Amino acid sequence: MAIPVVEPERYSEQLNVKRESLEALLAEFSPPSLEVLESPPGYYRQRCEFRIWHEGDDLFYAMFEVDPENPANKAVVRLDQYPVASAQINALMPLLRNAFLASQELRHRLFQVEFLTTLSGEALVTLIYHRPLGDVWEEEARALEKALGIMIIGRSRKQRKVLSRDHVWETLEVDDQPWHYQQVENSFTQPNATICQKMLGWARSATAGSQSGDLVELYCGNGNFTVALAENFRRVLATEISRTSVASAKVNFAANGITNAQVVRMSAEELAQALKGEKGGRRVADMALQDYQFSTVLVDPPRAGLDEASCHQISVYPSIVYISCNPATLAENLAILTQTHRIERLALFDQFPFTNHMEAGVLLTRR
Repeated sequence: MAIPVVEPERYSEQLNVKRESLEALLAEFSPPSLEVLESPPGYYRQRCEFRIWHEGDDLFYAMFEVDPENPANKAVVRLDQYPVASAQINALMPLLRNAFLASQELRHRLFQVEFLTTLSGEALVTLIYHRPLGDVWEEEARALEKALGIMIIGRSRKQRKVLSRDHVWETLEVDDQPWHYQQVENSFTQPNATICQKMLGWARSATAGSQSGDLVELYCGNGNFTVALAENFRRVLATEISRTSVASAKVNFAANGITNAQVVRMSAEELAQALKGEKGGRRVADMALQDYQFSTVLVDPPRAGLDEASCHQISVYPSIVYISCNPATLAENLAILTQTHRIERLALFDQFPFTNHMEAGVLLTRR
């Protein structure tokens, strides 16, 4: 993995390279003009993790630069600041390092530091150790929490000490509306909050005018899209397999007054079986699938994309909103999906500037 080098003056240049790359990759599907949603060129990641490297009496934040010719070789790169991370993370980095240097208890066998921050100003820091954490550690960590105005979690093997709480509250502004999200430590959230706001705005625009139909959402996470899209539909059924994310989604529905959505802990495959009547039981009965009239499906799959069976499964819906974190597997899936649907909109979300990583959004409607 190459550590991104932030060069704001080159931002437009690197974005154009991504634009041309995505257009070339998907040209065979004759998509409409690409919509490009820009990121801030720096200080865009609201969550980051760093190894802590110990050298004698010194310690510092570190990442590893992999030798492309020999991936087994990794060079330790010292990071006193990290322009990719949020301004809040950069402000906290030296303050925390000074606290570790000043305290044998806080620094002893400290292995990794994870930051989770928000646009709304909260910060949760997880300190990971290769040793048990006792009362002395907790006393010093609580003092550090108070001094820096942050929340701290201590982790070691079979141990998790939550000093204040295990989550932050993020507020995202989309279409001049504030949407509130509980984001739990050690579970997935969109790292680039500015782009996340733009993604949600794009998805709301893509599904406008759908109030007479229902939305089924696969891989809903903590309800990131569900919360913002619910008012565009009559009802929403969202599925997710992570127990933590399902619990968080329910909290987020309540926090935003969402009353027309439900989330169930179920895989995409299980949902397909339930919709076909091949899977029963109390949980399926409680979903009351017969009451839904699904007009749209939203999928936000992992990097591997959808398997062939899942592509055929979602092809039954009149509209498909596909959020992709890997355009290569998106192209493979579109080869199947465009047999029944045409691409109405295509967007590039520059989630990670100055890397090769691209995210895309596609709206498909049945031919």
